[in-house]
Amino acid sequence: MPESGIASLKPVPGLLVALADGVLSVTIDRPDSLNSLSVPVITGIADALECAATDPAVKVVRLGGTGRGFCSGAGISADDLAGSGGIPPDEIVLEINRLIRAIAALPHPVVAVVQGPAAGVGVSIALACDVVLASEQAFFLLAFTKIGLMPDGGASALVAAAVGRIRAMQMALLAERLPAAEALAWGLVTAVYPAGDFEAEVDKVIERLSAGPAVAFAKTKEAINAATLTELDAALQREYDGQARLLVSHDFKEGTTAFQQRRTPNFADR
Repeated sequence: MPESGIASLKPVPGLLVALADGVLSVTIDRPDSLNSLSVPVITGIADALECAATDPAVKVVRLGGTGRGFCSGAGISADDLAGSGGIPPDEIVLEINRLIRAIAALPHPVVAVVQGPAAGVGVSIALACDVVLASEQAFFLLAFTKIGLMPDGGASALVAAAVGRIRAMQMALLAERLPAAEALAWGLVTAVYPAGDFEAEVDKVIERLSAGPAVAFAKTKEAINAATLTELDAALQREYDGQARLLVSHDFKEGTTAFQQRRTPNFADR
């Protein structure tokens, strides 16, 4: 087996990275917040995927979270915001964009393992993957407008590419939970499994991919993404431009304060 570069990655609190038998498992490990994303975790995932792109020991990537959730999006709790290391919020969006590009550009198949909630940019991360496997207990939620923001992480392109404009607008504007069964009917996910069978079914899919023809997979992924995600780079830039303005708005401050206080926000449209 060729020597792996994954072993050289530095450990990141809240992120588990392991390589075994050609399967790179990248797991968000912040179960108390349903795997919300801290800045180090965002960077750690992007680093791992960029490393995997040139690592001959990697055949397939399993991207998931511990506990009940897949990923609840970028952390907006008081602790998350205080622990961002002084990084401006718009720069955090740029780092998220690096993560999304790393998934799309990776020559290996990436499998999103969604056993529970996927919210905010967690939806973007899941849909950037090539195969999205969901438990019957999972749901998808674009919750950005609830705190005065717009979808980011390429969601404006990734969601629309999967479900079409009208359903993408429904998810983004109404910010309602989309249960796993409905997500499957819409074409948002690859498959949905009973919770009790979920891990075993995921293992079967990953085993098939890890035993498959790596070069053919890479060329297939490149071709399909080129045909269906033509707007991804432009979407990431538009989202960054819009989010950079919204992140300094009164409504975002009110939205995050209301979230932390568990009340309904009072938006002032400024």
